[in-house]
Amino acid sequence: MNTPVSATDERPVTASAGTTYVPLIDPDTPPPAPRPGLGRPTAEERFTVVGAWASAFALAWLVTQRLLPLGGPAWLLVVWFALGLVMTAVTTSMSGRRVDVVDRVVGGIVTSGALVVGSALVSTVVFVVYRGWEPLLHLNFFVDDMAGVGPRDPFDRGGIGHAILGSAIQLGIAIAVTLPLGIGTAVFMTEVGGRFAVVVRTIVEAMTALPSIVAGLFIYTVLIVAIGFPRSGFAAAMALSVMMLPIIARAADVVLRVVPGGLREASLALGASRWRTVWHVVLPTARPGLATALILGVARGVGETSPVLLTSGVATFWVTNPTDGVMNSLPLFIFKGARSPEPMDIERAFAAATVLLVLVLALFVIARLVARPPRATAPRPRRTPRAKSAAVEESA
Repeated sequence: MNTPVSATDERPVTASAGTTYVPLIDPDTPPPAPRPGLGRPTAEERFTVVGAWASAFALAWLVTQRLLPLGGPAWLLVVWFALGLVMTAVTTSMSGRRVDVVDRVVGGIVTSGALVVGSALVSTVVFVVYRGWEPLLHLNFFVDDMAGVGPRDPFDRGGIGHAILGSAIQLGIAIAVTLPLGIGTAVFMTEVGGRFAVVVRTIVEAMTALPSIVAGLFIYTVLIVAIGFPRSGFAAAMALSVMMLPIIARAADVVLRVVPGGLREASLALGASRWRTVWHVVLPTARPGLATALILGVARGVGETSPVLLTSGVATFWVTNPTDGVMNSLPLFIFKGARSPEPMDIERAFAAATVLLVLVLALFVIARLVARPPRATAPRPRRTPRAKSAAVEESA
């Protein structure tokens, strides 16, 4: 028989073999203090880190602005970073071990690097938007072309509509070419294999770092010089295809290798052929990852300037036929406007660069959302007949 005994009971208890005593919970006992999570710094540790970097900033200002002839914000930031690491190591060594000192110093280096990269990105975006905000306030900037518009005309005339249409046509043709080739190459490297697949994978990895000017020169030499095809949007689309193909193939290869092998084995065990297994099992399973690979390839190709500069040419009017003469695009519009000596053209170029930044940012956000795994929804608990009867009695 289980005999409950209070924790505050002072009467002697004689324990006997086979007897279990369950302690009672004292209602006056305070709740247990929550334990901090693993790796989460305490308030004292946060105060130590903040105090170390604050004192390092004050010391850096004193050294660079008062003691040494190192004026300017650049020297202040460099000396602050060095002194911040020293002060962090000194303050941590007072109450921690050597591993704590190394952890704080490395954490400070990594955090500083992330802040430098983030500040560079934010400053670039802010500078581009600041230089080109005025043309963005006019609706005609998005729907008109630059036919008959002079370099000193106001911003209520002309726009980048023809460049947006040209980029859309060129990317559409490039996607139609690279999507089947890239996914087919990834399927060959992953599902077929063999010695030739190793060679293909090596070439794809090498083409990932291919300079864009080389892709433009290749299409210019083969398609325009050798075959005699005119400079047009189709030639620019072929150059973009050369740039997008290794990105899509490499990303799709990584995605297909993540597909569990048990799915392939189950399909083959049921009598399906190899190509039916790939078409009906592997590709549908990897569909979100393949969409991400496509979006990453498009984000790479939409901002390329060198390939389209050599193969497309610049036009100031609407062009809808990709095989009929030159066709403008957003990178070409930005390149031409930035090289102009007129301030109005430079501001239009910065405004077009802002549109291109927003487009690339939207593509990367879509890629992240598509690649995000679906959240598992917790199943609703099934109510037993006893629970249902108790709920009915309570409602009555």
